[in-house]
Amino acid sequence: MKLEQLLEGVSYTLVQGSLELDIEDIIYDSRKAAPGRLFVCIVGTQRDSHDYAAQCVADGVTALVVQHDIDLSTVPGAAVLKVESSRYALALMSGNLFGNPSRRMTMIGVTGTKGKTTTTHMIKSVLEAAGRKVGMIGTNGIYFLGHHQETANTTPESYELQKTFREFLDAGCDTALMEVSSQGLMMDRVAGIHYDIGVFTNLSPDHIGPGEHKTFEEYRSWKGQLFKRCTTGVVNIDDENTEALLEGHTCKLVTYGCSEKADYRAGTYQLLRTHDFLGVQFHVSGKDDMDVKVNMPGEFSVYNALAALTVGKVLGLPDEAIHEGLGRCVVKGRVELVPISRKFTILLDYAHNEVSTESLLTTLRAYDPHRLVVVFGCGGRIVRHAADSGGSAPPRRVESHRPDRSAHGADGRQRRGAVYADFKGVPAAVRCGPVRCERHQCCGAGHAA
Repeated sequence: MKLEQLLEGVSYTLVQGSLELDIEDIIYDSRKAAPGRLFVCIVGTQRDSHDYAAQCVADGVTALVVQHDIDLSTVPGAAVLKVESSRYALALMSGNLFGNPSRRMTMIGVTGTKGKTTTTHMIKSVLEAAGRKVGMIGTNGIYFLGHHQETANTTPESYELQKTFREFLDAGCDTALMEVSSQGLMMDRVAGIHYDIGVFTNLSPDHIGPGEHKTFEEYRSWKGQLFKRCTTGVVNIDDENTEALLEGHTCKLVTYGCSEKADYRAGTYQLLRTHDFLGVQFHVSGKDDMDVKVNMPGEFSVYNALAALTVGKVLGLPDEAIHEGLGRCVVKGRVELVPISRKFTILLDYAHNEVSTESLLTTLRAYDPHRLVVVFGCGGRIVRHAADSGGSAPPRRVESHRPDRSAHGADGRQRRGAVYADFKGVPAAVRCGPVRCERHQCCGAGHAA
C-alpha cells in the first residue's frame, strides 16, 4: 500500500521524504524493524519509542510517524511524518492497512466496571442462537467460529484490533462484539471505529491510580466516550452514574433495569437452585413482555441478561433466540459451576476486588446455603486505591458478608501478608502458599454446601 493511502483520514505534516513509498506493514515495536515497514513512535508511560527511531531506520524501516521533533540527521532516507497523536494515527492507519473491516460488520461494544465479560458472552450466545456469525474480543480472549486466542489486554492495541477484525471478516463473521475498556478509549485503541450498539453495564471506582486514571471522574468520562461513537446506546438506567456518564452523548438511547422508567425492565426475580444448577428467573415488561431464565445466579445476572436481551431487541432478533441464548450461556470464570458432587456446589469466579467479591458473597448467601466456604487466590501486583475499593487484593468488607470458612493464599510474601490482613476476622482461615491461576491473576472459588 502506498504511504499516502495508508494516511487517509490522518492529519499530518510531511517533514521529509515522499508519500509515494510502498509500505508493507506498520510496527510500533522497534524490535520488528525491517525494510518496507512504517514505525510509529509512541510516547508510553515507561519509555518514549522516539528514542529508537534512528536504530529502526538503520535496520531498514521505510517511514516514521513521530509525535514530537527528532534529530533528522539520524534518520537519512526515511520519510518522516509528524502528527498530533501517534496512537490516534496508529489506529487510523491500521484500519486503512486492513481495509477498515469494522465498516463491513455489525459492531457492538460493551463498557462498564463489572459485567463486561459476562454480558458480551450472553450477547454472543443470543446472536449465535439467531444464526449470526460472531467474533468476540475481551478479557477471556478472542473467539470466532470455533477459534480461540489469548489477549494481553481486555481491549487490544489498535493494530492487533484491526488485524483481528480482518480475520473475523475473512472467516465469514457478520458481527464483531467486544469489551471496550476505559484504557482502550483513553489510549485510542478503538479510534476510528463506529459502533452500531454501545452497551453500558455499571460503574464503580476501579483502574484509578498510577498509569491508569487520575480520578473517578476521569475514569467515568472516558467510559462515556463510547456513547459519542455509537448509533444506539443500551444503558443501565438504574446505575447512579448513568446520567453523568452519558453527558454529551450523541446516540439514541434504549434503557434497561428494574426502574419503572426503563424501556426493558425486570420485575421480581426468583432464585433457582438444584444440585448442579444455580440460576435466576424473572419477567420482563415495558417495550416487551416475556419471561426469562438465566443459567447464572444472582441479581447481577439479571442486569447482564437484560443488557443482552435489549441488544437482541434493538437488532430485531426473535424471542426464541433470546431465550435459547440466555438459557444456555456459561462463562468461564464467571460464577462457573463445576459439576463434581451432588453433595455440594462449587463455583469458580474471577472476583478480583472489593466490589466483585462483596457482590458474589451477597449473591451466594441469597441462595441460603447450609455452609459457605471461600477459597481466594491472589497473583500479580497489589494496588491500594484511596477508597481501598480496587486493586488485586480481597476486600476488607468481606467480613461483613462473612463466609463460614475461608482458605486463601497468594504468590509472594508481600502479597500473602496483604491478603491475610484483609481476611482478618473470617473464621477458620487456612493460609496457603503460592496459588497458581490459569490466567496468572486473581481467582476466587465459592463453595456453597
